[in-house]
This record gives sequence, C-alpha cells and structure tokens, in this order.
Amino acid sequence: MHDTALLDLFTSDIGTAEQLLELIDNEFQALTERDLPRLDSLLNEKQPLLALLQQHGNERSRLLQCAGLSADREGLGALAGKSSLGDQLLARSEELAALLQRCQQANLRNGRLIRASQASVGSVLGILRGGETPGLYDSRGSAARIAQQRPLSQA
Repeated sequence: MHDTALLDLFTSDIGTAEQLLELIDNEFQALTERDLPRLDSLLNEKQPLLALLQQHGNERSRLLQCAGLSADREGLGALAGKSSLGDQLLARSEELAALLQRCQQANLRNGRLIRASQASVGSVLGILRGGETPGLYDSRGSAARIAQQRPLSQA
C-alpha cells in the first residue's frame, strides 16, 4: 500500500520538478532580458509548484514513518527491498533527486545573475547620487584626480 502511494508521489513530483525546471530556465531568460512583468508572472507560477513539492515531500516522509521506517534514503531502500515495486521506487527517487539537483543549480545561476544586476544598478545609482565616482583615467593612464565630486543632478 505504502509503496504504491510513494511511487505515485514520485511520479507526480517528477512532472512537477520538470515544470519547475522549465520555469527556472524561463526566469533566467526574463532576467537577462530584464522583462519584469514576465519575471513576476513566472515567480507566481513557481510558488504553487514549490508548495506542492514540499507537500508531497512531507507526505512521503509520513508514509515511510507509518511503515516504521526512517524518512530518508535508507528507509526508502528498506521499503524497496520488501516491495515488488522496489526497483521502480528507487529509480523514480533517483530521477526526482537528479531533477531537483538541476533545479537547484539553475536557481543558483539565476541568483548569481540577480546579484550581478543588483551590483550594477547599485553602482549606477551611487554615481547618479554622487556617492561614488567612476574610475576615470587621465591622459597618462593613471587615476584621474577630480577636484570636486558633485552628483550628476548638480553637474
């Protein structure tokens, strides 16, 4: 009974993780294009998928614990050893883990792009506000000395 329910959850979550990975890839595209309305839409689409993955993860843990097993890879292995669906359970578990790893890597890539964009925007804002001076060079190639730094709005 628990093995069939677990297999169904794994199968469902594989489809959900594939959708999530596609959304994360689309999010990267929207970030590179600075398409904020599309980015907002993609973020709203991701939330229910993440909630569903969390819910199913909790359900898988509960099912393993109800069977008297630990809610980890060892518990799943023990259940798989007693089940006729054992090979499928382990294969689906590995497939889901690989997909979730790909989602995590893609999400980290998006995070790096966001941080780079934030740094760039922060630097430009600092220049516009007069708090930072861009690195300027004189005719000899050394750092230029600017006598008075004024915000661009006062230049």
